[in-house]
This record gives sequence, C-alpha cells and structure tokens, in this order.
Amino acid sequence: MTETTDFYKQVEHSISKTYRKRIWNPFIEGVKKYKLINENDKIAVCISGGKDSVILAVILRMLQRYSEIPFNLEYICMDPGYTKENRVKIEENAEKLNIPIKFFSKNIFETVDKTNKNACYLCARMRRGSLYEFAQSLGCNKIALGHHYSDVIETTLLGMLYGGQIQGMLPKLKSTNFKNMQLIRPLYCVHEKDIVAWKNYNNLEFLDCACTVTQKSNTEVSFSKRAEIKQLIKTLKQTNPNVEKLIFNSIHNVNADTLVGYKLFGKRHSFLENFDNQ
Repeated sequence: MTETTDFYKQVEHSISKTYRKRIWNPFIEGVKKYKLINENDKIAVCISGGKDSVILAVILRMLQRYSEIPFNLEYICMDPGYTKENRVKIEENAEKLNIPIKFFSKNIFETVDKTNKNACYLCARMRRGSLYEFAQSLGCNKIALGHHYSDVIETTLLGMLYGGQIQGMLPKLKSTNFKNMQLIRPLYCVHEKDIVAWKNYNNLEFLDCACTVTQKSNTEVSFSKRAEIKQLIKTLKQTNPNVEKLIFNSIHNVNADTLVGYKLFGKRHSFLENFDNQ
C-alpha cells in the first residue's frame, strides 16, 4: 500500500468516524431530504481547489461506494486563469486524495478583468455555464457544487440586507440553459466550521481565493459583503446561539400570507391580488 493510498483512506476514515456526526450524518440527511441523487445519475463534481469542493469530491466518492442507489461520478475542474502555483496546488491535492480530476481551461479571469463592475457576479455566471457545458459533454446530467449550510444562511442575509429581497439558496435546481441538467448542493446541511475542523485535523491546505482579478486590484477579500455577514452572524450568536439554525429554518417555513409581494416562476405577485376575495 502506497503512502498516497494510506493518506486518502485516512482522510475518508476521519469523515466516517471522527466527523461522522458533524459531517457524514448531515451530508446524508441533505442528500435524502432533498432527493439530490437518483438511480443512474452521472454527476460532475465541480472542484475549484477550495476546501468545500474537495471534501465534496471525497464524500461523494464514499457515498458512491456504500450507496444502494447506483450512480456515477466525474471530477472536473475549470482553470479560469489560475496562477501556476495555484494550479499546481490543486493537482497536488488531487493526487494526494486520489481524485482523478479532468481539467479544462477557460480564460474567464481575463474576460472579467476587462469589465468595470459586477466582476464577481459575471465570473460566477460564466463559471457556471462553462461547468454545465463541460459536464454535459461528459454525459453528465447533474453538476455538484460545494455550497454548504453556512453559505445558505449568508446568502439569505445578503439578499435581505444588501439586495432588498428575501431569497434563499435551493439545494437543487434545474438549468435554464442546458436541457435536462440539474445543479445539486450535497453539503447543504453541513456547517462550514466542521469542514474547517476536518481540514485542520488532516493537515490539509487548500486554495482560498485564487482570483487574479481581485489580487490585481488589491481588493481585500476580508472586506467583502459576505465577510461582513459572517461577522454579523458571529456577533448575533453571542446572545443567541441558535441564530444560524433559526435563519436556516426560516427559509423552510415562509409564510406567504404575510408577504406584501413575491415572485413565483419569474412572475411578480402582490397581496392585493387576492385581498378582496378573502
């Protein structure tokens, strides 16, 4: 048995044993509760090089091995213009964890660098489309992203405090541009702090922000709106330890009768539509 084999099995063992309650069980809960994986699915696990996408690859491989539902996996990584050092880091981690990544390149950083506003939004849209396209070319019907429980909460608050809307993050959705393709988020019920703990436990190092555009403009990630929301949640937890759970539960318990306006299937509605009929 090689050193690499020993290590990736050790990493998997830490998920099934040491972090069973904190990572494996919530992961299984999300997959079952939201019906994320079906028989004979072919899922493209989208790896960016960060901790979330890499643990997603590891944990889905484990599920594939133990699951009674047969499904297939492809591990894909889009190189949007990484520096040589960042690309090597992704490759080294993939080898260490025995993940057979298929790389493909798109000059997204270069394209985004030419725009003057909404660079992050544009980058995310272009990345998503490229991932769908490549996954579909491999015969996949789903792509899996590494968004987790904490992302769900932060996105909800970001929409309210900076977007002026009540908007959640779905555990799965259908692509509007790629026929018969879906996006799934298997880490939906897994907390970020537990992923960080797992990373540290195994002495793993991953990419944080590999965006050459923000680095070039000297934009500090720590001052992003999402970082502000993280700090806000941390502050709220000092007086209300259950605040994360309450925010998460709130998007599962929306009372539409109390909303002045809402959007359903892209169409806007007002409470006045049915007011006189009550």
